[in-house]
Amino acid sequence: MPSLPRLTRLTRRMEPISLVAILLVTGALWAFGALASEMMEGDLHAFDEAVLLALRMPGDLANPIGGPQLEVAMRDLTALGGIVVLTIVTLSVLAFLVLRRQRASALLLAAAIVGGQAISYLAKFGFSRPRPDLVPHAVDAATASFPSGHSMMAAVTYLTLAVMLARAEAQMRIRVLCFAVAAVLTVCVGVSRVYLGVHWPSDVLAGWSLGAAWALGVWLIARWLGRHGQIEPDKRDADTGKADAGA
Repeated sequence: MPSLPRLTRLTRRMEPISLVAILLVTGALWAFGALASEMMEGDLHAFDEAVLLALRMPGDLANPIGGPQLEVAMRDLTALGGIVVLTIVTLSVLAFLVLRRQRASALLLAAAIVGGQAISYLAKFGFSRPRPDLVPHAVDAATASFPSGHSMMAAVTYLTLAVMLARAEAQMRIRVLCFAVAAVLTVCVGVSRVYLGVHWPSDVLAGWSLGAAWALGVWLIARWLGRHGQIEPDKRDADTGKADAGA
């Protein structure tokens, strides 16, 4: 175990952005652990029920608020977290990276998505929480409830894709757009799962937490590998290095 002075020196050598990312990963994992613990003890039941009931018409639990149009929209949004859509989007980004001759980055992306899917399945199997039976389900759902697989894999896939696409782009506004779109898609998928009655709200919060931690971890690994020449360097870092060399 490293001594405190050695740990202090290591922390000082780290870039502030990497240190912030590590803190965010730690916080997200802590949030997932806290949610899992509270769920197993039954302390989230009142919160979960209150949110689910708030999304249903009073006196008619089979009818979500917002009318038929909103329900159709939520079905469309929930499909964005399904395995078919996520696979198509992932393959498209993999093709983009390969065409840009960033094969090592493509390989890291594929490993990250497959690894995230494996963790999602293992977590569901380990916790084996039943699906909500408080309200009728508006879409079919067969696997266990905790954590939400759609929510977690939306976070894993879209945020990781944003990481890899942003690394290939030097313009900050485009990088920000990648992460903004990924975050919005992730939130929409999670909200749709609760609205459609197939997940407790705590399932979605847990899925977001674990998925975000995984995606941030991938970003840290990609950053480290890029700095050490194991994968293609971040486009912005490479351009900055060229500018410094020219100066």
